[in-house]
Amino acid sequence: MITTEVTFDELAALMKQAAGITVDPKELRESAGSPFDVFGLDSLGLLGIVGELENRYGQSLPPDSERCRTPREFLNLINSTLTAGA
Repeated sequence: MITTEVTFDELAALMKQAAGITVDPKELRESAGSPFDVFGLDSLGLLGIVGELENRYGQSLPPDSERCRTPREFLNLINSTLTAGA
């Protein structure tokens, strides 16, 4: 059962790992309603993050995952999906 949520810290680490973009987790948290492109993340980078999360949790994520526009929207969708599938 998945009891933890994907955090802004983890998302920032995934952005670095999957897309080579360094973002301060605090800045990501404070600007969670800003579009991903403000942080330099494009749809291909977000797709890489989705793939990494699917591998990590052994669960498919919704097709809408890579269409999320903001970090807040993305984390809300991912976390609700992971906890629902737990």
